[in-house]
Amino acid sequence: MEVVAVRRGAVRSVVMTGLLVLLGGAGSAGSAVGAVGAVGVDAPGSARAWAGPEADVAYHGRVALAHGRLRVLLVPENEGPSPLVNATVRLRLSAELADRQELAEGCARAGLREVVCETGELPLHGRGRHIGLVLELKERAPEVVVRVDTWWNGGATDRNPTNNEHVVLALDTGDTYAF
Repeated sequence: MEVVAVRRGAVRSVVMTGLLVLLGGAGSAGSAVGAVGAVGVDAPGSARAWAGPEADVAYHGRVALAHGRLRVLLVPENEGPSPLVNATVRLRLSAELADRQELAEGCARAGLREVVCETGELPLHGRGRHIGLVLELKERAPEVVVRVDTWWNGGATDRNPTNNEHVVLALDTGDTYAF
């Protein structure tokens, strides 16, 4: 797969996620991993309890499909109890994306059918940046299923994942579907 459009902010989130996966969520890799709240080590061989924040990330938005072009407007929110410095939302489609995409700042292609975007700061009981995308499909489809979820949340605990996991069916009619 050729990645055509990559934005600096989304890459930062992807790199942090990769570091956490490589480390298995434990240990220390300098200040980068420590900044997102990875499990710390007090003494050789003894791990202390998880020190990450708790946040309730939610996504609201709408999608519309017309003539092989999917329009997405997404607004991330945080109901708390802690603010988040950043998170990454993932959009997975049931149809392949065209090879070349013009993506919004902070967004990157993550696969043949996936795009990830950083949310920006999510203050307590506040919203992140509005994310607007126009995604070109490889081939025109009569319908597209769009799955929205959190790909990375800075190591926060989210006890209510139902408001940040959405599945939306968009028909190629130009109609707008809200979630």
